Amino acid sequence: MQASAPWDLFCRVVDNYGDIGVCWRLAADLAARGQPVRLWIDDASALAWMAPQGAAGVSVLPWSNEVSALTPGEVVIEAFGCDPPARFVALMARRQPPPLWINLEYLSAEGYVARCHGLPSPQQGGPGSGLTKHFFYPGFVHGTGGLIREPNLADARAAFDASDWLRSLGVPVRAGERIVSLFCYPEAPFESLARSLADAPTLILLTPGAAQTAARALQPPAPGLRCHPLPWLAQTDYDHLLWACDLNFVRGEDSLVRALWAGAPFVWQIYPQHDGAHDAKLEAFLALFLQGAEARLCADVRALWRAWNGLAPWPGRWPDARAWADQARHFRAKLLAQPDLVSQLLGFVREKR
Repeated sequence: MQASAPWDLFCRVVDNYGDIGVCWRLAADLAARGQPVRLWIDDASALAWMAPQGAAGVSVLPWSNEVSALTPGEVVIEAFGCDPPARFVALMARRQPPPLWINLEYLSAEGYVARCHGLPSPQQGGPGSGLTKHFFYPGFVHGTGGLIREPNLADARAAFDASDWLRSLGVPVRAGERIVSLFCYPEAPFESLARSLADAPTLILLTPGAAQTAARALQPPAPGLRCHPLPWLAQTDYDHLLWACDLNFVRGEDSLVRALWAGAPFVWQIYPQHDGAHDAKLEAFLALFLQGAEARLCADVRALWRAWNGLAPWPGRWPDARAWADQARHFRAKLLAQPDLVSQLLGFVREKR
């Protein structure tokens, strides 16, 4: 499918880096498949380390109401219901034919995702009156929009040499050491985790922010445990970090998906919500991830994940590493059998056209 004009992708950075992380991966993947993208964003500062080389076919533009000189593209995507500027929406309403307007929703394993994916939302008033917005839901099962997965990702993962990459980053790894990556929110119970990991020689690779702050507060460190702070990593190198580790602690949406493609054991810290809605979201994902697993692994993984999210006491038993790794690879295989998000998005656009 050839676009006569760039796609327009709107992103607001609410907090952390998940919004811009997802939008950059989406924009870069679209552009790599021949669909140029204008990424409109209110705070592009994180791209300096997240995507320092940029991406061919992606233009980064400041979020602004001053867009009257531009013609909207054939496809306009608003990420996570961020509402494009009113002037731009008015231009969309005047364009003939009007653009296909898509709201890219948050990722969830809950049942409503498949029911709501692709549904239209006619606009009855405001600058976009007469347009129709469509909901596009990422997801883990058939009937949803799938997950972002670049066409060459599986091959790159298979060819990756963890030892070489860690050496290139200056990470001192000792023989027989378990390697763990940690990307977390400030609420994470790091002290409990450190005590559990200290049962075997372990190197924790700390991403900037909450992980490094928590490690500095734990003095002296637990015996048998070493912590190594990392610099800000570009998205490709964050993927490499997940591929190089025996166990990954991830948070939010983008790093969860990348941990799935890594195919190694992982623990997800879901974005906490004041109304407790994150509890149901966590359980919905665990129900999918643990399908077909033995009862003991299910119990141990659930206990650890709930404790890491502040929903239960810290467990006294660690999941079996081999069974956990097998389950992670099994779930990855199921996801690889499904169409990726950008392929489905391109198909959705063709269908609506």
